[in-house]
Amino acid sequence: MKDLKEKTIRGGSARIVAQAGNFALRIGSVMVLSRLLEPKDFGLLGMVTAFTGILSLFRDFGLSAASVQRATVTEEQTSTLFWINLLVGAILTVAAILLAPAVGTFYREPRLFWVTTIVASGLLFNGAGVQHSAILQRQMRFTALAWIDVISLILSTAIAIVGAKAGYGYWALVAMTVSLPLTTTIGLWLVSRWVPGRPRRGAGIGSMLRFGGTVTVNSLVVYITFNFEKVLLGRFWGAEVLGLYGRAYQLIRIPTDNLNSAVGEVAFSALSRVQNDPPRLKRYFLKGYSLVLGLTIPVTIACALFAQDLIAVLLGPKWHDAAGIFRLLAPTILVFAIVNPLGWLLTSVGMVGRALKMALVMAPVMITGYLVGLRYGPRGVALAYSTLMVLSVVPLIACAVKGTVISVYDMLLAISRPLISGLAAAALILALQIPYGRLLSPLPRLVCGVVILLAVYVGILLYVMGQKLFYLDLLRAFRKRSSPEEEVLVPV
Repeated sequence: MKDLKEKTIRGGSARIVAQAGNFALRIGSVMVLSRLLEPKDFGLLGMVTAFTGILSLFRDFGLSAASVQRATVTEEQTSTLFWINLLVGAILTVAAILLAPAVGTFYREPRLFWVTTIVASGLLFNGAGVQHSAILQRQMRFTALAWIDVISLILSTAIAIVGAKAGYGYWALVAMTVSLPLTTTIGLWLVSRWVPGRPRRGAGIGSMLRFGGTVTVNSLVVYITFNFEKVLLGRFWGAEVLGLYGRAYQLIRIPTDNLNSAVGEVAFSALSRVQNDPPRLKRYFLKGYSLVLGLTIPVTIACALFAQDLIAVLLGPKWHDAAGIFRLLAPTILVFAIVNPLGWLLTSVGMVGRALKMALVMAPVMITGYLVGLRYGPRGVALAYSTLMVLSVVPLIACAVKGTVISVYDMLLAISRPLISGLAAAALILALQIPYGRLLSPLPRLVCGVVILLAVYVGILLYVMGQKLFYLDLLRAFRKRSSPEEEVLVPV
């Protein structure tokens, strides 16, 4: 606890730097693989992962979150949880293999049998590394976790690119899907150097199982809510349409996933440590929240304004039809940046039941929207997705923070400053695009637009919205060792 602030900021900084590398690698792999493979190849894998993704939610049964959230965890408890995770991983692998014929029948695509069977092995690999990852998170060794993520992504991406160039088509993507959890788990074992002991019945994990079970059910509901549209598109519009939608969706999710992974792990660990100290809990949460929003808003605006150029540069001409889907999905980047941190807050203070109730309310609303938009194809589904997500932001905030140390006003204040800065920068870009837009080809037009957008956004955020001291404080804390008593309370 004495060094919590320093560990939090250093760990968060390490994760952000690593996720920047992760972002570059994922974008690079998207650019290369999109040119080597066809939309249908991505669609075939997307059909399978829509099903196996549901099973993967049970790989740790929420026990990694339970391990991190608890104030103290014994060696016996950790070892027992490891064997439970490994058993669950094995059961899920067998279940996925047994479901493989049904997946092929549902999509009327016989090739999916072997794809599902091979992808299923990743569930076992994931289960073997869950508790090792939780140990590193509890120790706040986020630099080590960052290196593991980056190296695993490099290796799995290289395998996919070699396979694609060799002409293996969708099997290159299957190899990437399986090799990523395998290399990640190997890295976690090597770095943590923890060897599990024997499982014990009286280890006192009952409350952890209940906590983890609620987290898992919540994750299941959320997964179905935000992935059911892919099942519908694959079933009624085919692999090629799903491939186009899936590529656009993946590009949209990369910034959200990277930021949530970079800041979310660190924030959850830190908030769990200060859950019984309301003033510090509020400070830590709002600072992390402001950082996520400050980084996310310019990305959201860039994706909305430069959708056509981004698709042309990143994916190439044969993905032209994905641009409209990409633009329609762009608002969800910001929505997830606003909503996801609410999960850190609720889970860290043990309010997982409320998170589950919120997910259960959202699920039928979103699925109804998908069904309405389905008749209009991928663009109709994307429009329904974004519209409902935007409309749900304020109700979700109000429900999540009720009864906590965070108020709706705190949240709206944190959102307003970067949002106003982003909208002002977007207005300037739109005005400038008229004279210079048609004179440039996609790449220089994209670079020029992004540079202007970032320069204007940062200037307004730091000097007009008064956020300069906030970011300077983060930099000082990273460079200089400080104790909790030395914390500078900067308005966020």
